[in-house]
Amino acid sequence: MLWARSLLFNLLFFGITAVVSIATIPTLPMSRRSTLWMTKLWARWVIWALRWSVGVTVEIRGWENLPPGGVVIAAKHQSAFDTIIWLSLLEEPAYVMKKELLRIPLYGWHARKAGMIPVDREGGGAALRNMLRAATARVAAGRQVVIFPEGTRTPVGQRVSYQPGVVAIAAGTGAPVVPVATDSGRVWGRRHFIKRPGMIRISVLPALPPGLNRARLLTALETQIEGETDRLMAEPQAGPIAAIPTGQPAVDKSVD
Repeated sequence: MLWARSLLFNLLFFGITAVVSIATIPTLPMSRRSTLWMTKLWARWVIWALRWSVGVTVEIRGWENLPPGGVVIAAKHQSAFDTIIWLSLLEEPAYVMKKELLRIPLYGWHARKAGMIPVDREGGGAALRNMLRAATARVAAGRQVVIFPEGTRTPVGQRVSYQPGVVAIAAGTGAPVVPVATDSGRVWGRRHFIKRPGMIRISVLPALPPGLNRARLLTALETQIEGETDRLMAEPQAGPIAAIPTGQPAVDKSVD
């Protein structure tokens, strides 16, 4: 049954992705907001499909810790789900992503149009400066920059060193940096076909205090995100479903 439900979700996922990607082509000459709106719709449909087919619900904690306007969200990355949920939750997210993703037909076109931030991991100082310029422009426009400090999906129970790109963006933009923890990996594992029913918990922690130097900021991020992730992972998977707080920007209230 679990295998069949996972197969159903994957069919829905790729079907939704194909339909929305093709349907969104006419929006490419239009405004960035038009593309973002379609991307947000795609994310909400995928989250609905995950709930309907597998039985996965989502609980958001600490949403009040997210400041308004331009901000840097440093999020734990255990699952592909983490790259979907922020499209649904945020008003105008701008992901920091590998530049190779922008070369994918349809997906890359929409990501570029939506103003995502490409990063060339082999590009050295010039690539870092380009990333900082893009991130600064997004923050100045009041957008939410989403970065995964680990640089890749990390399997449950493992840790990797956090990449310094997040502190470079924090220093360059002067924006508040908000740590975010999750336990998404135990429901939707890294490169796992099987999706397990249960609740994905996302914990938004208070923004880090301003004025931290780069080393202290990176240490504080890793300590807080990993510590909160460990606490989430220690909680039982079954539990009451808490609704997403009201007043969130661009949140599908069916995602709870």
